[in-house]
Amino acid sequence: MAGQLALAAPASATHNMPGASSTSNVIKPLKVNNLDCNGWSPKYKAAAPGMRARCTDPHFPASTYGARGATSKGGHRFYDNGHYVGHDEPSVKFISSRAGSGNTMTYDMRLPRDPKAAPTSSGSVVDYAELSVAPWFGLPICDSKSFPQGACKPDSDSNNPNVAGSAFMELQFYAPGFTPFIDSTSCSASQWCSALNIDSLACNSSGACNNNCVEPVNFSFLQTNGVPPGPPAPQDPNTGTFLGNGKTLKMNSGDVLRVSVTDPASGLTATIKDLTTHKTGFIQASAKNGFANTNMSDCSGVKHTFHAEYSTAKKANQVPWAALEGGVLMQQEIGHGEVCSSVANKLGVNESFSDGSTYVDPNVFQTCNGGAEGKNAKGEGPCNTTSGACQHSTTQGKNGPVACPDPNFITGTALCEFADGFCQNKGTRSVTINGKAAKETFRAPFCTQNEFQNGDLDFDGNSYVKDWPNGSKNFPQTFRYAGPFTRGHTYSQIQFETPVGASEQLCNITTGVGCTTPPIGSKFYPYWSMSNKQAISGLANKGKCIWNFGNYNVKNVTTSTFGGSKQYGKPNLARFGGTLISKVFSNPANTKACK
Repeated sequence: MAGQLALAAPASATHNMPGASSTSNVIKPLKVNNLDCNGWSPKYKAAAPGMRARCTDPHFPASTYGARGATSKGGHRFYDNGHYVGHDEPSVKFISSRAGSGNTMTYDMRLPRDPKAAPTSSGSVVDYAELSVAPWFGLPICDSKSFPQGACKPDSDSNNPNVAGSAFMELQFYAPGFTPFIDSTSCSASQWCSALNIDSLACNSSGACNNNCVEPVNFSFLQTNGVPPGPPAPQDPNTGTFLGNGKTLKMNSGDVLRVSVTDPASGLTATIKDLTTHKTGFIQASAKNGFANTNMSDCSGVKHTFHAEYSTAKKANQVPWAALEGGVLMQQEIGHGEVCSSVANKLGVNESFSDGSTYVDPNVFQTCNGGAEGKNAKGEGPCNTTSGACQHSTTQGKNGPVACPDPNFITGTALCEFADGFCQNKGTRSVTINGKAAKETFRAPFCTQNEFQNGDLDFDGNSYVKDWPNGSKNFPQTFRYAGPFTRGHTYSQIQFETPVGASEQLCNITTGVGCTTPPIGSKFYPYWSMSNKQAISGLANKGKCIWNFGNYNVKNVTTSTFGGSKQYGKPNLARFGGTLISKVFSNPANTKACK
């Protein structure tokens, strides 16, 4: 942020590269690592450039600015080494004072199916991976080595959110069709997978950060044997960490899942039971499995067993540095997708890890032409990686994209879409994994808009038009969610929230003026809805209430849209004006309409 202080096998279906963390309790940082999820560390190279779209969205509380004479009541946008790193994450926050609701929960869900027809460059047919890079479930985690660097007692409401060190867990799901995971969004051409992410913040209560390792993230796919496919700690990942192996849980579109988070003494555990295929995947965030927290002073890791931070899911139990009020969350990560007619301006990806594993993808591009940009229109980019100068860069305008006022991704301070990358063409392409030739695939020409900035900051991509699930055969089905449940009980209250305002150039996070859903200049914003006319086979019969997400307002099916795109409420000026949040109200799944 401004003013940060620096402290010291040849087939795509099998990405087998086993790795093991150091046998010592201390893990020294390798040159290529996951110590800055956003990839802007001046010292280390990002192990997986595509991770930038899957990080936790941070902000800085107003208290960190006290010594600098700041006048804002709320928090401030977070800049990682001068780069804005916010996300768009429309969410439902579940609230409960029941013991265990902050550390033990179950969700029932059904994965969506994509249309039978292939996705098109015009957006007339769309796959789910084009809409959301990572639907996820969230939870506050104890980490005394994360902001604000205070002692944290696991599973306890005695923790003061402004004092106890907090990390944020995201149990993420990844849609198929756009591989591979290192520089894109999918871990399979045809199947879903899931990973446990624990993001920390290497900053203290004064606002000082170690700029070399600002947002360290522990990462592991859920595995059928519970063994991480590569080192999960921020300091020492390899290709196996991000490409998985034969034990990585793969799920089919349409599968019915029971997803649980538990917190035994041996470590926070995420489990997925696929009730359709009868396969189970799990991972435990333990020192034994190689998970580690990060010393702010030197970025080294100490093997660590993570636990949930709170006993209950009370409204106040949150992560102070997360833009969202990070409690028990159900969320969709959006704003990272733009379909194209063609891609241009090649800039490949070349990753070399200290254990000798490698990943080379030469056919990666910066610019999306046509498609979401408009017929025959040129997209954003290219950028000069040395000077930072970018061509055709845009930002949010009142009626759509306008020219970026400062088109330099290194020095520019505006919230601009500097380029569209990472982009790939439709079809298969040749890559090299660990020295062996392999094939990866994209279902359509597509860009994830996270190479030089984080996301679709001019709001013209797939997430901001009406191509979301709406019952049409040309768009994917919705996720169907039931829950969460804590030891068989539902949560009593909810709030809707989204930090999209923080990514809006026209949003004044101090006054709230211009902070809207849909974002100014966009055509649409997806929303949560509920139905008692659907089912999740084997788990929830018709008559029970099912959550949907997208543009889902189907006659004789949808019970409520909760105001559609307006459900997210108003800017939360007291905490962070870039986050919009509704009033607290009773969980609609507990009404008489929901058996």
